[in-house]
Amino acid sequence: MSLLIGDNLVVTMHYKLTDDSGNVLDTSEGSQPLAYLHGAGNIIPGLEKALVGKVEGDSLQVKIEPGEGYGDVNPALVQTIDKSAFKGVETIEVGMTFEAQAPDGSMQRIRIQKVEGDAITIDGNHPLAGVVLHFDVTIVSVREATEEEVAHGHAH
Repeated sequence: MSLLIGDNLVVTMHYKLTDDSGNVLDTSEGSQPLAYLHGAGNIIPGLEKALVGKVEGDSLQVKIEPGEGYGDVNPALVQTIDKSAFKGVETIEVGMTFEAQAPDGSMQRIRIQKVEGDAITIDGNHPLAGVVLHFDVTIVSVREATEEEVAHGHAH
């Protein structure tokens, strides 16, 4: 009997992720399928919810709004700082990404949005924040997670 996808199961799937215009943003095509521990927050909430109750061999298409994906764009995460904040970096160009320490001490990925002389506009939003996501998914396998996988919070 096939296991229905639910918490503490390891799900392996092939997927293709596109935006509203059909641009491919990510895919497992041509590589290993993605394995994750269901219920551990390893994938975006909207996709995890859509997979509940599915079984090995199922295929589905899911449209996920930003609130169930990478969130809406937070304007507070876009700010202009002085170039001097980038010590040791000779060239700063639009699209470059850096790891930066957030005020709470955590690490945050920032992307260069605009360069105007010494004024650098950075964006700390996830690159897919505000984007409606379209997943085309095929479930390859579903199995019980090991005690170690559950303890670690991810598939091994």
